[in-house]
Order: sequence, then structure tokens, then C-alpha cells
Amino acid sequence: MTVIKSIILAGGSGTRLWPLSREMYPKQFLKFGNTSLFQETVLRCLDISDISEIFVVTNEAQKFFVIGQIEEIGYSIPPENVLIEPEGKNTLPAIFFGMRIIENKYGRSVVGIFSSDHVLDRAAMQTIASAEYLASDYLVTFGVVPVFPHTGYGYIKPSEACGPGYRVSEFREKPNRETAEKYIQEGCLWNSGMFLFDTELFFDEVKKYAPSVFTCFENGNDINEIYSCVDKISVDYGIMEKSYRVAVVKLEQKWSDLGNFAAIYDEFEKDPVGNVVHECDPLMLNSDGNLVYSSCGKLVSLIDVKDMVIVDTSDALLVCPKSSSQKVKDIVSTLKDRNDERAYIGQTVYRPWGTYTLLEVSPEHKIKNITVLPDHKLSLQLHYHRSEHWVVVKGMACVEVSGQQFFLRPGGVLLSVQVKNTDCPIREKFRLRLLKCS
Repeated sequence: MTVIKSIILAGGSGTRLWPLSREMYPKQFLKFGNTSLFQETVLRCLDISDISEIFVVTNEAQKFFVIGQIEEIGYSIPPENVLIEPEGKNTLPAIFFGMRIIENKYGRSVVGIFSSDHVLDRAAMQTIASAEYLASDYLVTFGVVPVFPHTGYGYIKPSEACGPGYRVSEFREKPNRETAEKYIQEGCLWNSGMFLFDTELFFDEVKKYAPSVFTCFENGNDINEIYSCVDKISVDYGIMEKSYRVAVVKLEQKWSDLGNFAAIYDEFEKDPVGNVVHECDPLMLNSDGNLVYSSCGKLVSLIDVKDMVIVDTSDALLVCPKSSSQKVKDIVSTLKDRNDERAYIGQTVYRPWGTYTLLEVSPEHKIKNITVLPDHKLSLQLHYHRSEHWVVVKGMACVEVSGQQFFLRPGGVLLSVQVKNTDCPIREKFRLRLLKCS
């Protein structure tokens, strides 16, 4: 058993990297290479915690992402370690939820708190682990030494030294550029949103400075009841900015919260004229400093374009200056006001059993490409206003219609579009299960 346990906060609304991220597919599960931000977070936590000592706070809709992506990197998290919030109530209730579970299981513990969508040099975990003994006396946070006057981060002003860290003088809100430059001159640090908490001290400080949160968790019988009454409040506002027992430990390693497309641009390798290109091969004339992402196979051509973000997906196109990329969330807000489902899902939708991609839509029909994971199955369905016609092109499937089961497998020429098919009529219960891939 290791000394430090870990909590990964894996909620998210998918607004800041839209249209790549959506509410049902937030940025921590995006893959810009072989692994997602969430998977990288899990791998870092394994440097200080056993897989059985990692707890993930998420929601029901994203539970299958959490379990599936951990399995992709070769680990199996205990199901009881995936903690489901009934609704998002910001970071303090989410952390309290995890801390209470850990204390009930292990007793008094030191717990690292990590966001699931940050980029962090793995060497930083050594610095985090070295602050373990400091957590018995202080609520420990980690401040990143700034490399430029960032206006998208909060700042922490350290004061006198205490062990490997410093007492916190004050937390400061996101500044304008001039103020950010002043903060850096004063020795302020970027607020990373990572913490190291002793369970006993944490509960004491919550009881003192956020008593309504403490009372809801102490008096509630189950998590649904607790979340129906608990306040929506951040851990910074709830306790960190109020407590006198707060210390900050400096991190000199590379860190980013990838909070917008400008941060994505800064993170990735650039061509000789400063363009970042992902998943496409654009044609560019006199164009530099751009972020170009296209996942739909179209040729992207740029002429005299500078310092722009171009993100093209199958159902949405975003074009904006890099300097305005923090405003993307306003587009998502407008889509939600219009009840536009593109705020929530893309054309490819992820489900516990696999994915489906919407290929064609009209008032009379829909065509979907459905991919079912081996040994997974769709939920039992019944439609009153449409029938479904399935074509199996790969793998062997078990189809259940009105309680009867039969099997479909590919046959004939694999390139043939219609290999095997079945009809699911109106008002008949049906579902599909993939037995194996061919």
C-alpha cells in the first residue's frame, strides 16, 4: 500500500475546445496522440498510487469513458472507485465525495487531487510526493512558475517558507496582461488547481469555512440526497481562499490546463513558419502561426492567413483568431440557448457498447454506422414510429427480436455493402450484441 491516494476529477462540460469536445465528450477524453489527457493523468497518478488507490469522480454519462480508457492502457480500476455525481456541483463537493470514500476505506490518508484534463511533466509527481508530510499541517496546493504573463490563469502569492513550500499570502483572480506582468514581478505563481490534502485537516477546514457542505455530507443518507442540498462551490472559494493553513509548493515543470485552442497551439510541434497541423495535410500560401485541425478528409487551403484557429469536424466548423479562442464557450452557450444538439454531441456518438456515426438524415430516414464492441450489446429497444433495417458488414452478431435470437455473420464478398441484414419492425422489442470480430 502506498502513502498517497489519488482523486481524479473527470467531469467537464466540453465547452472550451468545441467542436472537438462536446458535453457528452469533454476534452479529457480527446486523443491528440496515442493517449487521452485522462489516460495521461491516470499514468501520472500511478507514480504515487496503486491503481486500487486511484478514485475517479465523474458522472453517469462519462462512466464508460473512464472505465474503457483505463482498460485501454492496461489497467483495471475497481468499479467502486468510480464515483458518480448525480449532478455537477463544482470542485468542493466532488473532492469531499472522494475524500469521504477514501477515509472510510483507509482511515486518515494523504490524498492528491488532480484534474483529468491537464498537461503535466511526469517528473512533477516527484515534487508532489515530496510534499506529503507538509499536508498534515497545511492544505497544500501547487503553483507553477510562470513562463509568460498568462491572463487565463489565477495566481498565488507565496510568503514565508515552510518546509518544501511557502505559506500562501493570497489567491488572485485572472488578470489582464499588465496586471499579470506585475504578478510575475512580485513572484506570484500560476494556480494549477492541484492539491495534496490530509483527510482530517480537509474535513476540519470544510467544517469551519464551508459548513453547509460539511453538514450535507454528514447528514445525507445517500449521494443523491446529499447532492440535492449541497451548494455549488469551488474548493478555492470554499476553503483555500479562507483558510489560514494553506501552503503552496512550486512546480518548475511544464504544465498547462489546455483551456483553449491557443493553449493547444502552444503545446504541439510547429512547422518552420509556426503552423500547428493535426489530422490533415493543408495547402497553405503565405500563412503562418495557425492551428489547423480537420478530421473529415477535406482539403484545407489557406491564403494569407495568420494566427488563426481553424477546426473542421463532420458537423461543425470553427474559425477564430487564436487571441479570441477563450470565447468559444460563448458559441456553445448560444447553441444551448437554441436547443441545438451540436452543443452536446457530434456526428459520432459514444455509448457504453461502442459508437454510432450519423451518415445521412432526412425527414423520412436516418442512416447510421454502428460499431459495437465485442461482447457488448445495445439496450433493449422498442420504437412506435419507425422500423430499423440492419446490415452486418463485419463480425458475428446475435440479434434479439421479440424474444427470439438468431445469428448474423458476414458472408460472400467482404466488399459487398449488403452482406447480411435483418428488419426490426415497429412495436417489436429488439437489440444487437456483437459476439466476435471477424
